[in-house]
Amino acid sequence: MNANPLFTNQLIHESSPYLLQHAHNPVHWMPWSEALFDLAKAQNKPILLSIGYAACHWCHVMERESFESEEVAAYMNAHFINVKVDREERPDVDHIYMDALQAMTGAGGWPLNMFLLPNGKPFYGGTYFPPVPMHQRASWMEVLKGVQEAYQNQPEKLIEQSENLTNHIAAAGKNKINTKIENEALASKEELALMANRILQNADTQWGGFGAAPKFPQTFSIQILFRNYYINQDQASVVHGIRSLDKMIQGGIYDHLGGGFSRYSTDVQWQAPHFEKMLYDNALLLTVLSEAYQLTKKENYKLVMEATIQFLDRELASDAGGYFAALDADSEGVEGKFYTWTYEEIKAHIDPAIFEDFCRHYQITAVGNWEHTNILWTQNMDEAGNALNFETARKKLFAARAKKIRPALDYKIILSWNNLMVIALCKVYAALGDEKFKSKAIATMQWLELNLCHAQENYFYHTYTKGLTKANAFLEDYASLIQAYIQLQIITGDISYLEKAKKWTDYVQAHFIDEEGLFFYYTANYQKDIILRKKELYDGAQPSANAMMCANLFYLGQVLEQGHWTSQSVAMVSAMKKMMVQYPNSYSYWAQTFSQMAVGMVELVCVGENALNGLDRVLSKFLPHHLILFTTKEEESILLTKGKQSIDNQYYICQNKRCLAPIMELNEFLANI
Repeated sequence: MNANPLFTNQLIHESSPYLLQHAHNPVHWMPWSEALFDLAKAQNKPILLSIGYAACHWCHVMERESFESEEVAAYMNAHFINVKVDREERPDVDHIYMDALQAMTGAGGWPLNMFLLPNGKPFYGGTYFPPVPMHQRASWMEVLKGVQEAYQNQPEKLIEQSENLTNHIAAAGKNKINTKIENEALASKEELALMANRILQNADTQWGGFGAAPKFPQTFSIQILFRNYYINQDQASVVHGIRSLDKMIQGGIYDHLGGGFSRYSTDVQWQAPHFEKMLYDNALLLTVLSEAYQLTKKENYKLVMEATIQFLDRELASDAGGYFAALDADSEGVEGKFYTWTYEEIKAHIDPAIFEDFCRHYQITAVGNWEHTNILWTQNMDEAGNALNFETARKKLFAARAKKIRPALDYKIILSWNNLMVIALCKVYAALGDEKFKSKAIATMQWLELNLCHAQENYFYHTYTKGLTKANAFLEDYASLIQAYIQLQIITGDISYLEKAKKWTDYVQAHFIDEEGLFFYYTANYQKDIILRKKELYDGAQPSANAMMCANLFYLGQVLEQGHWTSQSVAMVSAMKKMMVQYPNSYSYWAQTFSQMAVGMVELVCVGENALNGLDRVLSKFLPHHLILFTTKEEESILLTKGKQSIDNQYYICQNKRCLAPIMELNEFLANI
């Protein structure tokens, strides 16, 4: 950054890396706050709300082309109240106005540029606008002038538009909920099979994954395929789930030198990724890979999980604790430059004896396999065995890459994303049994509790950036926090994690529940700087917070004997069942709880001072419909532990409020679950 910038705006006082990127634009950016509405009303100006994030390629492009232009900035400053928001710091604001854009245009994306009345209600918007008109897309200056003219000359029309749009956003999703509880069985194996078959209708049977480019991992859909295989022994489901993961690992979306996954592929073959690397994507992929390993014991999944965690520890882990948000797609102003290679660069670093084999394996050509450069990717199914021949070569390339100018780091620590990482570490530990992953999960949670929880433990914050906490936590933060506590209890046997899960579930019920007492708002009832409270129901790149809360309520309701929570989760699934069955790709995290309800939860219990000795062997199995409670002593708050204390490890299998006779041998117990 220029040591003597010509311009400095109010964003200089912010902590978000994305906002700080814009702190020296000539635009008079200000951060989101309640004060901006008063300012807009006092000056009678519309609000220009621009939303992006630090790793967003087209956000950077629009900044260079428009927001750094003094001419453009002068017009923006004269006619608008200009507001910058980091979508990862304020996802609540982003959700509202992204819904508005999608209602207007049927599409969305970032940068998100929305025009609001002084009261915050939207009336027009779009995503990227070029500096000059192109491809039937107006230039940014044309848009600014058109909006300004409409604001001056047609205020009544804009007010009507904004009211209609705001009402539409507020009502969105309500028509998806079926509040009529049917008399028929809530969930069945047959309906789960129907969901899986509908997911498979969109399957790419050659390259894995779903649909056409751009291709996202869609880990929740793969998890439903695994559950359908587990329940209904459907081979097509497991075959496509494994195919999808294998093709991603072989593709350029996976970093063959340093581990970790990029956000999505721009092509159907997973070859050319959008190179930004996000914490949450890697956490979710680790979770589904752990399940794939439990099902198959394929060594390659173990290697990829270990390499991905090494990447996260090396490049996204804070020295103090916690994980940063993301790495940019760009370096030196070019997307993917850090990760791609010319033919000559690779030739200079690799032993000539294996050079041709290496190039053949990783699809490297003299003219380049992507935009005149090369992305390492392979179509070799035996990735683990073959890659070992190139270990030295890959290490040399990795060392050479480390000398390049690195992509920018978004050093925000986001509570919900870190919770997903804790969950992933728990799942990887369960699959592999390596103690270091359990220790890492415990330590990460301890750090989050210490640094993102209010001193009086009344609430959590959403982000932590260089010692500064920002934004009260949202539903996604608490839902993933509760799930992380559940997973920590499962792998450690420490009942205190269930007590924490209960505490924060009570908190969510008190501050996020809707008027019907069924679903949850994304924002707490004490948050006042938004125009409305939304309910997020469908799964996006991350699981629906309502779906995650439903899973939490179903699990905790049974393990803690909280019948009203179990009933609430059943009612939530009943209300969402129609959407789940019709559109399983968009509601596949919901469908995980549906699958548990279809077969009923099986409780695996062992209580005693030696109970944890056999836990690793239980955890290593794929048990998506099991409640695992191995603990060292009986707990007053956990009725499932009553009367089961033993010195010599008696194992219990319970379902529908009854337990089978205790089993004395671990091998026999494992054979019966």
